[in-house]
Amino acid sequence: MSVRSLRPALRGPRQVAALLVTGLLLTGCAGTTDTADNVGSAPGGTASAAGDSDSSEGSAEGAVPEEPAVEPKEIEGLGPETRSRIPQTAGQAVVVRGADADSDRSVVMVYERDPVTGWRRTSGEWPAHNAREGWTDDHVEGDLRSPIGVFDLTDAGGKLPDPGSKLPYDRGRAFEAEGTGFEGESLEGTFDYVIAINYNRVPGTTPLDWTRPLGQEKGGGIWLHVDHGGPTQGCVALPRPRMRELLRTLDPAKRPVVVMGDAASLTL
Repeated sequence: MSVRSLRPALRGPRQVAALLVTGLLLTGCAGTTDTADNVGSAPGGTASAAGDSDSSEGSAEGAVPEEPAVEPKEIEGLGPETRSRIPQTAGQAVVVRGADADSDRSVVMVYERDPVTGWRRTSGEWPAHNAREGWTDDHVEGDLRSPIGVFDLTDAGGKLPDPGSKLPYDRGRAFEAEGTGFEGESLEGTFDYVIAINYNRVPGTTPLDWTRPLGQEKGGGIWLHVDHGGPTQGCVALPRPRMRELLRTLDPAKRPVVVMGDAASLTL
């Protein structure tokens, strides 16, 4: 038995119209990728470029501000004139701060310099003696005052074996101290360890070299040495353990210096 379609077949103009409507519907679905909302989704599209612009503006607004530059720290207690005398090449400084211009008592502190953060103290405050009459900025032979200033530290030595010095160390029997000090204390062992202060001397030589570039009248032989319990003639004297520590700490590669004087002078 034949089955007849219940839907009547289209004929003539009605058939054409239906085909046109169907074609328009199909064209609309296929073209959704070209609508305004999607233009530029492929590389080079204008909508994508606008989106990139918005993103960059958001990034600029949310950028983290740069931190301010760190101001390098200075050695406390030093004034601008004293600081200006410290060479830029110096990476270590032994600061000897006298109690006052006429005192034979001092404290010694060691500092190291970081190229970014500046100076930091690496030791405690070590008690010390300086010259009996205190300090002077015009030292002469026999004035019993220690010279004020900034001086290089390049050479060491002593009567005892090298304790591990990084500075060139000259050991010899000539490092001998005899007799008594100003307060009757024994001077024995005073020169067991010494570090030459480059005041009126030739750097790169043993501390026992008595050459005086400024002349004999300007004195010399100014050392850091072992404390004998009383004032000195011009040197700075530290307890024996501190001298050993200093010898092991000072590094010629860091161009060490000593900054020395009474507290008031150092603030200039």
